[in-house]
Amino acid sequence: MTPVGRFAERRQRGEMPAQAKFYQDLVPLTQPIAGQQYAFDVDLDACSGCKACVTACHSMNGLGEKETWRDVGVLVGGTTALPVIQHVTTACHHCLEPACLEGCPVMAYDKDQVTGVVHHLDDQCIGCQYCIFKCPYDVPKYNKRLGIVRKCDMCSDRLATDEAPACAAACPNQAIRIRVVDTEAVIEDCEANTFLPGAPDPDYTLPTTNYRSSKVMPRNMLPGDYHGARPQHPHLPLVAMLVLTQLSVGAFVVERVVSGLSGPGLASTMRAAHAWVALGLGLLALAASTLHLGRPRYAFRAVIGLRTSWLSREIVAFGGFALAASVYAGAVVWFDQQVILINGLNDAVIALGAVGVFCSIMIYRDTRRAYWQFGHTAVKFALTMTILGASTTLLTMMLNAAASPTGTVEQVMHAWGHPLCLLLALATVGKLVFEACVFRHLRDRRYTPQRRSAELLVGPLARVTLVRFAIGVIGGVIIPLLLAADVNNDVSHGAMRFAVQAGVFVFLLTLVGELLERYLFFAAVVAPKMPGGISG
Repeated sequence: MTPVGRFAERRQRGEMPAQAKFYQDLVPLTQPIAGQQYAFDVDLDACSGCKACVTACHSMNGLGEKETWRDVGVLVGGTTALPVIQHVTTACHHCLEPACLEGCPVMAYDKDQVTGVVHHLDDQCIGCQYCIFKCPYDVPKYNKRLGIVRKCDMCSDRLATDEAPACAAACPNQAIRIRVVDTEAVIEDCEANTFLPGAPDPDYTLPTTNYRSSKVMPRNMLPGDYHGARPQHPHLPLVAMLVLTQLSVGAFVVERVVSGLSGPGLASTMRAAHAWVALGLGLLALAASTLHLGRPRYAFRAVIGLRTSWLSREIVAFGGFALAASVYAGAVVWFDQQVILINGLNDAVIALGAVGVFCSIMIYRDTRRAYWQFGHTAVKFALTMTILGASTTLLTMMLNAAASPTGTVEQVMHAWGHPLCLLLALATVGKLVFEACVFRHLRDRRYTPQRRSAELLVGPLARVTLVRFAIGVIGGVIIPLLLAADVNNDVSHGAMRFAVQAGVFVFLLTLVGELLERYLFFAAVVAPKMPGGISG
């Protein structure tokens, strides 16, 4: 007989303890039926912020030193005459439409059809951490030692034997219980935005946790850490991957335009050298992306979630791009006279690369973070392609001409140096102005996510921001304009040698500038989360 059954039998026989009137059930007596699921029920009036639930969860699940599946935050508000503070215990909300499940490229999440509990499949996880980006409640936690993400599963093994989860059993005030909820009621509550003050908008994932209180909270209740935005993890492997893939795609696009406008095309050796450089940098980008995985040996699984995950789609698109670019680079060498074939392959490379970049944009747009909204991200990525595509094409053409016995740097500079330098300068100015537009939010009256990002850029990230803009101006504007001006003058052999050196500096500075921009792209984003503690 189950513990619940024995409890009921003892009650019928009148054998209950003297203090039984103080006992309350922490788990349902029956399993959910169709249209229902389990959910956490939190009595805010009973939560004292003691964190016994955090300790019990940590101990029961054997979590790492800094790994937590349940946290306790606060809401503050009221007036100076009557201040109000409300402790809030939070964990996974086992949403009706889990964003973590939808975004996972390896389908390492599963929503139980009976209980509604969202399970994480540890053995399936590759540690890409995209679910951390997707979840608006900061629920999945990355375990560096194991190389995977883990999260609360409502202590399903205990629920299976009619025992309360560790957090509920440990709470001295019985503030946490498991209840059966109707999914239609959850949808209606999310539509009315009655989830919790200071929490992310519930209509994204339809969280099932029920927060209840007999008190009326002041309308100005805000999370205790509302004004405590801090720089986010920069994800350096993703910084390198995004910048180099966009460089590679942009280089193929610019080279296609140049070869198309130059009649039969560039000299085959020049086009071949450029193709191999662009391919090499693209392959380097894909290699860098594996460094972000906690378990890179299982990276092949990342295409499993193709139906729902933009990350899976990006991987497939860039895999096709790398294959097509390899075929194209080989064809330029072996079939250099087959212009139609080579141009067709080049177009295929560009098309697949464009799909890959679009998927990259959607990966971040799909997280619903204000700093990563579609238009903002698309403009940044497109201009990165233009800037690095132009600087890479300029450099490879100059270096190839300098090493060629038939061509000269002067010819290349007169033919394409001027327009490429002007394109580079124009694109860089446009991008720097666009990036600077975020600073207008410093004047926002409300403390919006955009204002927080702007404050991060001029606060903790001010040095990186300053260096990024300085390098962008020098490498992407000043030097290219000087090169463009020299092209129109009669230049000596020594000056042309200096032009090659300047081309190297332009490439390196624009690359470093874009890497810094992408670093800020990750570090300055404001991630949605449940209310935290009082910020210092």
